[in-house]
Amino acid sequence: MVGPPNGQGAPLKEQTYFYTIKQQMTSKELTNATFFVIRRTESDTFASVSPFLIQKGLAATVGSVKAVSKMRSGDLLVEVNTTKQAEQLLSLQMLSNIPVTISPHANLNFSRGVVSESDLYNVPEQEILEGLREQKVCEVRRITIRRDGQIVKTKHLILTFACPDLPQTITAGYLRCSVRPYIPNPLRCFQCQRFGHSKTTCRGKPTCARCSEVGHDSAECTGQEKCINCKGDHPSYSRSCKTWTLEKEIISVKIKNKLTYPEARLVVTNRTPI
Repeated sequence: MVGPPNGQGAPLKEQTYFYTIKQQMTSKELTNATFFVIRRTESDTFASVSPFLIQKGLAATVGSVKAVSKMRSGDLLVEVNTTKQAEQLLSLQMLSNIPVTISPHANLNFSRGVVSESDLYNVPEQEILEGLREQKVCEVRRITIRRDGQIVKTKHLILTFACPDLPQTITAGYLRCSVRPYIPNPLRCFQCQRFGHSKTTCRGKPTCARCSEVGHDSAECTGQEKCINCKGDHPSYSRSCKTWTLEKEIISVKIKNKLTYPEARLVVTNRTPI
């Protein structure tokens, strides 16, 4: 039984994005995944379940897997060895008499890259997707920009691959296209204006994006501009913000070097004066 991600390991916006992709994936693409999350269907976790019981349950149903670890959420992260194990795991509804749901991990099985190709400018995204499925592409999204109040499409395409390692090139018809890593912009909360989480999970107070004061909306604000993050003389949403630039660099290091966010942050802050 396949279920949606539970909020661990990636911002909510990212998880929703990847879960939408998983709904569009073929069964073959699902079984090509190697990282899976096992959750209890009851309102409980594996925090109090014996590791021996878990290991025996997995061995009896899918055999010896590559790795098992417990996530901060109390759910289990399982890395399988073969597509057969992936198939067996996806069909699992009970683990040692414990009702469970199984889903591919929200981001460990995927990678995203950008191709920039003028000859694909007028080709519909769905046609591009169908033409690239054999190369493990499971989602295509064209980058758009706002110009003079209008949404304008570009030649840049974000490709999501149903594999953790990003290819250097792809073949689109007769075209050979270079693929570069997709580096998303930092996630900023529209409630407290801080980075790293969304409004839906925010525990902070509603804060004006223009002046950083609590209690009013930025659309009504006439106060002096002040950033809540770097204390500079600009709105919190400005891309000239030093904190925004720092967060962008952390994300870039994280993706390019396959690090966790804390690891990437440590790398960047150790070389960047605060």
